[in-house]
Amino acid sequence: MRITSKGQVTIPREIREKYKILPHTEIEFLEKNGRVYIEKSNPKNINSNPFAKVRGKATSGLSTKEIMKLTRG
Repeated sequence: MRITSKGQVTIPREIREKYKILPHTEIEFLEKNGRVYIEKSNPKNINSNPFAKVRGKATSGLSTKEIMKLTRG
């Protein structure tokens, strides 16, 4: 296996399937005793905002002006 000129490497399909490494999975590279390891990141460490994952998912169909009118009376 070779690293591309952009520093990219392909993770073999068997490894991706076994460890459920899907597109957009966050990973980390760890160095220990002169070796480099790849590890799936803990999602809690990546983004401490609990609402970031659902941001933009819910829509009311109302404009900001309409929502402000409803909340202010």
